[in-house]
Amino acid sequence: MPKERPLRRGAALRLCLLSAALFLCLQLGMRRSWCPEGKAAAPAPAPAPERAAPSAPRPAAAAGRRRVTYVRSSRRGSAERGCCPPQPPGGRRGKAIRWHIDLQPWASPTPSLNYEALRFLKYISTSQISCEHMNLNSLTGHPEATKKPWSVCLDERFSLIHRIRNKQCRLYSLGLGNDDNQFEVNMANSGCEVHRFDPSIKSAHIQEGRHLWYHRLSIDWRDPNPAIAARKLHSNTKKLGTILNEFGHQKIDVLKADVESAEWKILENLILEDVVEQIGQLVFEVHIHWPGFEVSGNDSTVVRYWYSLLRELELKDFKLFHTYKDLSKPQMFLKKEAFNASSCYTLSWVNTRWK
Repeated sequence: MPKERPLRRGAALRLCLLSAALFLCLQLGMRRSWCPEGKAAAPAPAPAPERAAPSAPRPAAAAGRRRVTYVRSSRRGSAERGCCPPQPPGGRRGKAIRWHIDLQPWASPTPSLNYEALRFLKYISTSQISCEHMNLNSLTGHPEATKKPWSVCLDERFSLIHRIRNKQCRLYSLGLGNDDNQFEVNMANSGCEVHRFDPSIKSAHIQEGRHLWYHRLSIDWRDPNPAIAARKLHSNTKKLGTILNEFGHQKIDVLKADVESAEWKILENLILEDVVEQIGQLVFEVHIHWPGFEVSGNDSTVVRYWYSLLRELELKDFKLFHTYKDLSKPQMFLKKEAFNASSCYTLSWVNTRWK
């Protein structure tokens, strides 16, 4: 019996030591499984961000980051430098802001008014696409002729004739009160929704018949300062893109403009803001007896700018199909009786994307 007690004590001691060693091994194993020193833990996949409800307001900080990304996205190589976060799946990348049009190369090795004028006049006098049907009288049953040939393309391959037949077309007309409005009346009689913007009318909005509206609005190439605009009680000036948003209109089948030399800057604004892509056909009266409002530079620079604007339209798939040279106006080109040019032309384009 005395020998059995030391044996029991030795067995108990070995059992305690074995338990302690096992506990220590478990502790060390758990620590290594977390993040062993000197090695980076593998990142867990980030959960997909939850989409906020459409009506939920966006956090200010997030909105600020989006604004910075939008500005930087117009810089070359920004994606390679990693400055911009990746777009979400299915997200739409905003278009880069354009502040000026791309000028075409000079028509000659050195700037020359003669070469610029000849290139420009040849360009506006040469049809880029043929159009067989341009007469509204056959549609309206009204034989009245307009004072100016405001020609639209009614060929079957383009959308305008089909939208007229379905009573779904829309016309915007920019002009002044003393202009001939027979074209607008004919379009309204065809069933088109016609909006004429005229800053000279007395009331803010006037409706004549079922399809013709007059608005006391002047279309400009910039939105006015709100503080200044508030003082003008009888007129208002806005960009065409602003008007489209306020009226809730996504597309214009025809945009007619006779804005007395403001057409160059308005056309530039439509191109820079991509509003022109929402238009099916353009019918513009252009004036070339002087540079136009807020168009600066010497004569050759001005003509190069005009030509570059029209080439921008062509790059956006607008094709010139009709030119009217108004011989009743003074035959002047930048205040010069030269180049056998009229001071006024009416040009008609069709957006060939609108089939």
